[in-house]
This record gives sequence, C-alpha cells and structure tokens, in this order.
Amino acid sequence: MARTRFVVCRLMLHLAGDEIAPLLGVLNQKAQEAIDAEGDLGVLGEGLVEIAQSLLQLESYWRSAANEGDVMWKEAEAADYVQELFTDSAQRYLSQPDLGDPEEEEDLLSLPITENIVVMMTIAFEGQSPDLETDLASFSALSQGLKAMINLHYQERLRAVQVHFSPARLGDRLTEDQLLLNFSELIPL
Repeated sequence: MARTRFVVCRLMLHLAGDEIAPLLGVLNQKAQEAIDAEGDLGVLGEGLVEIAQSLLQLESYWRSAANEGDVMWKEAEAADYVQELFTDSAQRYLSQPDLGDPEEEEDLLSLPITENIVVMMTIAFEGQSPDLETDLASFSALSQGLKAMINLHYQERLRAVQVHFSPARLGDRLTEDQLLLNFSELIPL
C-alpha cells in the first residue's frame, strides 16, 4: 500500500547590511497579497518564489541561518506541525507585518535604516527534497535549499506556505542583542 510522505520544514535566514531595507518592501507586499488571496496556495507559492529569488540575489548579505523539520506519514500530523511552527514564528520579536495604510512621505524620510532582517519560511510538501532535508547552515546548501523551494512550487508539490519576518515594519530595528536573544538557533554562515 502506497503512503504519502509529507515534509514540513522551516528555514530561518538572517541578512545584515545597509542595502537590505528594500527586502522589507517585497516581504510586506507578498504578505498583503497572501491576505488578499485568502490563502490560495498558488498565490502563496508565487510569493514564496519571489521571496526566495530576492534572497538569492542578496546572498552577499546572508549572515546566519537555521533550519528544522520533520517527515510525517499522516496529513493531520503535518498540519499540526505546520501550525506549531507558524505560531512560533508569529510570536518572534517584531514579526507582525505592516498591513496598514502607507506612511506619510515625510514620515518615511525620518525612519531608521533596517540593518538586520530575519526571514522565516515554513513550508509543507509531498514527497522528498534532499536539498531541504539536510543542514542548510552553509552558503551552498542554503542556496540549493532556496532553489528547491522554488522548484516545489512549480512542481505543484507545496501543501502549505508561511512566511514571517522580523522586523516586519519599516522603521523597526532588530539589534544584534535582540537577534541573539530572539533567534538563538541561528548559526553563522
């Protein structure tokens, strides 16, 4: 009897530098699109692809990463694990997106520059993906893992997609101390 194999995994990636602030715009835009699509997996997958491509383009700003996951044979268990990772990611420091009205132009000019961003991507998929089912704490493994996420979307194997990020609002700052305190599992690349 054939059984369906479900994999649930979460990837955390810390980026640092003066040039990473535009990534917050991409992340908030994809968050708004996900809400507007009311959980449509096709839209969520396209958003994941755009986020993964943006992260790949910013490789020179990658500082640390962590990943975790598990394999399950029951869809309900996979769904429970997705929910557990979702809850954990949502409770991380400054991880609530800015979905309100755009700030006034004069307010935008006075906001501090974001120097640290942690992106947390949780996915569930059917089958196998060796590039995601391994330690991703190296540049090459992380790059292959992000490309594998993109491929899972195009292969229509994704069953859940969630993206959180900290800080989630323009003007919020994630300091080195806050990074260590709230994302202690990150491993330097």
